[in-house]
Amino acid sequence: MPKIKPQKNLLRVLKKKAGRNNTGRVTVRHQGGGVKQRYRLIDFGQKNLDRPGKVVSIEYDPNRTCSIALVDYSGDKQYILASHGLKQGDEITCQAKTALSLGNRLKLKNIPVGSMVYNIELQPGQGGIMARSAGTGAQIMAQEERYTSLKMPSSEVRKVLSECFASLGSLSNPEKRFQEIGKAGTARLMGRRPTVRGSAMNACDHPHGGGKNKQPIGRHPRTAWGKPALGVKTRKRNKWSNKLIMQRRVNKKRK
Repeated sequence: MPKIKPQKNLLRVLKKKAGRNNTGRVTVRHQGGGVKQRYRLIDFGQKNLDRPGKVVSIEYDPNRTCSIALVDYSGDKQYILASHGLKQGDEITCQAKTALSLGNRLKLKNIPVGSMVYNIELQPGQGGIMARSAGTGAQIMAQEERYTSLKMPSSEVRKVLSECFASLGSLSNPEKRFQEIGKAGTARLMGRRPTVRGSAMNACDHPHGGGKNKQPIGRHPRTAWGKPALGVKTRKRNKWSNKLIMQRRVNKKRK
């Protein structure tokens, strides 16, 4: 992808926290350093409803895995997530019901069964929060009264209100999953610090630590604070959206 200067008025300073909270304590380990980045303001919702737009450029965004598109809405330029196959010069629209073209944004109830969508709303007017990473997309399985059934990238099948908006197609940069970091220096530029195995530590530093020579982790896998860490369900039992999930995701086989 050719290097393009980003739109200045759509940039914001991105202050890094290095995994620390507001009191300065490390809450997420192995973060820090990395190259300086500026945040691109993305329109995840329907800010330009009923206004046709033209794609000015497809750009790289250091803050996300997919590419972004700069769209000109009659002088008002906005960034959106770029769908796979979207090109410079293409025209896109955001309407409740519009043409079924790549990158167009419309209500779920007006999209035919079998279509792929991304940047999906969970509540009407909220803006897209689901299926936003590189190469992903959800498939519309059925249309029922108030709800649309979607097969998510995780293979979970769930219901979403048909009044919610979604963009047509799947997201750009699908080859991201095959990218290899290659060397430690690249990981450091991404803000990743070295990770030490718990079993290599002393017993006082980690539940897996201690012992002479190389030892197994002992008992069940745990975090550094003793919390069970493998195969433990973290979803709340009484979460309100449980009734909207029709089929749980398929567990991947461990190698």
